[in-house]
Amino acid sequence: MKTLMKMNPRDTVAVALRPIQVGEKLEIGGQELQAANDIAQGHKIALASHASGAAVIKYGYPIGHAAADITAGEWVHTHNIKTNLAGEEQYEYVPDLNPVTYPKRRLTFEGYRRESGKVGIRNDLYIVPTVGCVNGIAEQLITAFKAEHPDLGTFDNITVLKHPYGCSQLGDDHQMTRSILLDAVQHPNAGGVLVFGLGCENNIVDDFRSLLGGYDERRVKFLVAQEVEDELEAGLAQLEELYEAARQDRREPVPLSELNVGLKCGGSDGFSGITANPLLGAFSDFLVSQGGSTILTEVPEMFGAEKMLMARAENRDVFEQIVSLINNFKQYFLSYGEPVYENPSPGNKAGGISTLEDKSLGCTQKAGTAPVVDVLQYGEKLRKKGLSLLQAPGNDLVASSALAAADCQLVLFTTGRGTPFGSFVPTVKVATNNQLFDRKQHWMDFNAGPLLETPMEEVLEHFIAYVIEVASGRKTRNEENEVRELAIFKTGVTL
Repeated sequence: MKTLMKMNPRDTVAVALRPIQVGEKLEIGGQELQAANDIAQGHKIALASHASGAAVIKYGYPIGHAAADITAGEWVHTHNIKTNLAGEEQYEYVPDLNPVTYPKRRLTFEGYRRESGKVGIRNDLYIVPTVGCVNGIAEQLITAFKAEHPDLGTFDNITVLKHPYGCSQLGDDHQMTRSILLDAVQHPNAGGVLVFGLGCENNIVDDFRSLLGGYDERRVKFLVAQEVEDELEAGLAQLEELYEAARQDRREPVPLSELNVGLKCGGSDGFSGITANPLLGAFSDFLVSQGGSTILTEVPEMFGAEKMLMARAENRDVFEQIVSLINNFKQYFLSYGEPVYENPSPGNKAGGISTLEDKSLGCTQKAGTAPVVDVLQYGEKLRKKGLSLLQAPGNDLVASSALAAADCQLVLFTTGRGTPFGSFVPTVKVATNNQLFDRKQHWMDFNAGPLLETPMEEVLEHFIAYVIEVASGRKTRNEENEVRELAIFKTGVTL
């Protein structure tokens, strides 16, 4: 196995593929080095001397500048490299469209066709509280229903989309809560939905129902706890009605073009931009080539790599939308007096990521090379086939929930540190390294670690087959572990 990896011929640093000891003699591309420090796996080593202020290059782009003189063979990290980013920037539309395309293949998955025309990959039962006050009763409803149907019958999963909101909210917060919950009710993975309110909240059930527009009354039921004598008895009766409505649902072959996939990373490490994120990028290009759709979010983790995404806008209008996406999120930070570039996290740094550019250039690889066809605001649903960007923060739970709400039937989630979480749709967790996958097999679904030695084409084929299995009903670890979460973005005051 190689000891060092250089991501681009222009790079001035390489990544350690295993722990390196001080004094160890190394070789990369015919160049000999001697390690000046102990260097952990996933961390960077200087391939050349850098004078203070000189650009440090990784992935072919600057990831910051040397904060002090750095000698060849020296460990390069937060102690001697600083970000180049500061404040807002001016952007120019310079198209650079060079998408990698794949031949069309007649691949299908086994999905559920809905009356709306959408396709689900699960037949799930959702209880959607309009307010957090009824979360506990909703859990009791689930327990009682499972006692009557221990095998769940026609449903793949039964989930309470718990959240703490729906009351004491104003303005954008109130609208964002409503938008995400409306999106969940209309999600194609839902075979049945019980909308459950208390009766005195801001997000009142009657108003919520009117905002749904047309809906299948057999598949969506409503309950207001204050309006019935026994909310458990009334709720169970409605869950039974939903069960009966979904009993005849069956999977059928569906073209891969009907698949909508969210792209997300969390707990990144120095291997994220080498293995798992490039794998998702290759899969995104493959799926787009088949007529399917992918969505990239985590706007703060586009900072430092946003010009690459802007250059891939399919036209000037999309370019302007990306510029607004980036600048509006920077203004969100500044409006609270917070630094725009206070990233990466402590876990990222421990894994070898030094600056936001370092993180972002690795993060955006999940989007592959396809043109950006649309930009969605938080709470909006997918409108176009191809690659879209979505307004949402980097927070794992909030961003993954936003992807699910946008009609992604599943989320692909890369991590080098590991996490047990999952969104309310199947969340495929892809390990960046073999050690994590071997240690946390009860969390992780797929191992991208072999990419250090195995060609991308080979690993991609395994990954395509795996995603099709998940879309056809194979449960992910978060489903097996009964970990399905919803988190809603909040920006304003609480009354």
